Amino acid sequence: MRELFVRYGMIAVGTLLGALSVSLFLQPLDIAPAGVAGASTLLNELLGTPIGLMVFLLNIPIQLLAYHTLPGGARIILRSVVIVLAFSALIDNLSPLLPAGGMSDDRMLNALFGGISGGLGVGLVYRAGATMGGTSTLALVLQRRLGFPMSTTFLCTDTFIIVAAGLVYGWEGALYATVALFTAGLATDYVLEGPSVIRTAMIITDKPEAISQRIFDHLQRGVTSWTVRGEFTGSERTMLYVTISRSQVRDLKDEVSQADPEAFMVIGMGHAAYGGGFRRVRRPRA
Repeated sequence: MRELFVRYGMIAVGTLLGALSVSLFLQPLDIAPAGVAGASTLLNELLGTPIGLMVFLLNIPIQLLAYHTLPGGARIILRSVVIVLAFSALIDNLSPLLPAGGMSDDRMLNALFGGISGGLGVGLVYRAGATMGGTSTLALVLQRRLGFPMSTTFLCTDTFIIVAAGLVYGWEGALYATVALFTAGLATDYVLEGPSVIRTAMIITDKPEAISQRIFDHLQRGVTSWTVRGEFTGSERTMLYVTISRSQVRDLKDEVSQADPEAFMVIGMGHAAYGGGFRRVRRPRA
């Protein structure tokens, strides 16, 4: 019950954030969001049709296509249909309650915060195991049936929306739409992958025991080692691999330089580590 509550709570919050992104930040200042919501915003500008209603209507053929072409289509699109209905209703019913001119007269601020709120909403819905419908469902269909990468589908649809926004709102509007799309992508990735809180280091050295001992004693981290050979010199050395928290990078540099000033070290970024002094691996429920 707790997992269900968390999952549907994330879907509810994500859907609300997505609707606020359109109604509060983007549409009032003529900035087109991504996907079906963007197409609906442009139709609202041209024909005066309600944005939420058009989001729902444009999703009908996409969801029917998913139902008939995807294995287990009914199960896959069930949550998406519920989310689309809620998203459509929220957009049309929230608009009268929000400032008509948006949160600010600054289009850049609205593009940034519209992208952030929309990206956070999409990320929460994805993490809950659902989609916002629209181009997300279409991308899934094309990936499963034709082998198209989902990123390719999003690139094509987003490019179409940006060009259409330029034709409807002017090319300055297209630039703001690009900012919103880019910001939304970053926010979605942040929700799905989390902040980069760990670092990984590869150390090539002739003194592996000394370096490993200092890491054990002062950083309390495990070290993995293997023998490597330099193709230019032909000499064999030892490579150490260690995972540390972001705050330990300076300490690692100090310990390595103390043990072997000639060591070669590369430090990379990671998003999360599980086991061995980091996060505990959760067992999936049967």
